Amino acid sequence: MRPPNPPPPERSAELRQRFAEEARSERPDLSALCLLVGAEADGALNEAGMDAAQMELDALAGRLPFRPGGPRSWAVALRELLGERYGFRGSSADYQRLESSLLHEVLQRRRGLPILLSVVWMEVARRAGAPVYGVALPGHFVVGFGPTDDQVLADPFDGGRVLTGGDAELLVAGATGAPLHPSMLTPADPLDVVLRILNNIRAWAATRPERTDVALWAVELSLLLPAHPARLRFERAQLLVQRGDFVDGAVELEEYAELISAVDEGAAERVRGEARAARAMLN
Repeated sequence: MRPPNPPPPERSAELRQRFAEEARSERPDLSALCLLVGAEADGALNEAGMDAAQMELDALAGRLPFRPGGPRSWAVALRELLGERYGFRGSSADYQRLESSLLHEVLQRRRGLPILLSVVWMEVARRAGAPVYGVALPGHFVVGFGPTDDQVLADPFDGGRVLTGGDAELLVAGATGAPLHPSMLTPADPLDVVLRILNNIRAWAATRPERTDVALWAVELSLLLPAHPARLRFERAQLLVQRGDFVDGAVELEEYAELISAVDEGAAERVRGEARAARAMLN
């Protein structure tokens, strides 16, 4: 991966405003949101680069056959184009790379995490008119084609392999040890997809103490989504303290303690203790 090159503060503020506006629009654009995440991670991704990524998705969609048939025909057409002809797929090594969670890098490298490869599949298929959506199986993201009573699943991480019902059951069992439930096969909301991508970025940064900068912007983008876990505010406060911003971190800890005090006073008091410890670091 290239050396970290975050955007300057002015550019970051603009990107975050656009991200918040897009997330709150009537029909959020998944590819646009993913590219804004990429631009927050990579200051080299300018407007021309974001436009080029959108044009690449358009070009790939233009290479699909016109209305190939039902859900299975769409799944096979996407596998043949993206998985076989262009070599989009994933491997275990991709989990160790931040760029595996960034759409513009996935389009260039043709490698990525299951959810980002699924974004490529969805965005290319959507542009071509396919009945496509994401399916957030526990531990493994795939794509679905067609209505629930005639659903066909494909695994972009495996080059777009069309899945049988047994395949999906094995994926879920391998990730959770639990059986596949029909509720796991419902279409994923685009904003839930974005939150899951940001969760993956946070998880990547969590194992690298030197990359609290990445963890912080991933949390802050998550907080811009209309719906997000309240605990992210606590995580942001802790990151601020880790990065030496003791005053702002303490203030956020105190605000989070106030938020949860009505439901768990014991937890609130523990958070207040963290705030006092942060302020003590200033002495």
